[in-house]
Amino acid sequence: MKFTKMQGIGNDYVYVNCFEEQVENPEQAARLVSDRHFGIGSDGLILICPSKVADCRMRMFNEDGSEGSMCGNGIRCVGKYVYDHGIVDRLQITVETKGGIKTLDMEEKDGKIVSVRVDMGIPRLMSRLPEPILVDGREQEFIEIDVGNPHAVYFCQDIDGLDLEKIGPAYECHPRFPDRVNTEFTRIIDRKHIQMRVWERGSGETWACGTGATACAVAAMMSGLVENSVEVRLKGGILHIQWDRVGGHVFMTGPAVEVYCGEIII
Repeated sequence: MKFTKMQGIGNDYVYVNCFEEQVENPEQAARLVSDRHFGIGSDGLILICPSKVADCRMRMFNEDGSEGSMCGNGIRCVGKYVYDHGIVDRLQITVETKGGIKTLDMEEKDGKIVSVRVDMGIPRLMSRLPEPILVDGREQEFIEIDVGNPHAVYFCQDIDGLDLEKIGPAYECHPRFPDRVNTEFTRIIDRKHIQMRVWERGSGETWACGTGATACAVAAMMSGLVENSVEVRLKGGILHIQWDRVGGHVFMTGPAVEVYCGEIII
């Protein structure tokens, strides 16, 4: 299987061009390639496929083989791949995902895409603002927002000291979320800056999460804690989130990087 390793602020995936080849068992392939000791090493597998309704289709599989609905960092890299590799020749494209069709506006430099702005759509508030929850015997409050996949946002004073490897599974697999949930631990720095760590369902802690950054920014905006345009700081870098309150759409902007290409036997 030919592949391309790509990353968006440290959120790394193995990409396969399914315009040229097929992956028979993507769930198993995702588990194999994601292993950082015996595989390539990644947060999951993303297939770039033909689409009847958009310029291409993205299928995203987590590290554990489960299929996700949407990936913000992943879709930026999809945009870079299809432009840099000649599948599309325009700087605005559409990508079909399980979370809907997304529009990408891309910035080019020296013939390659360096940054991508994604229309993440209209966020859906899934719980009252906020909702109490008991996790590991401690009562907390969270805001549940769907931005193509489900997120639970918790506002914290200290997120650097959290042991996410220990506490993350209890949040992800809480009975309140029968399909599991992505969890964002969020600190408000000031009206224009947010810090975030994420525990992703099916992958654990990752260095970045585009949909998670979008969710935590929107939760903070809905709560009146920040402006409608903010910088979200993650372990792997920075994403810019802007909410158009009139139209309702949220836009995420960040880099996309191709690391290397290779071939693996699966």
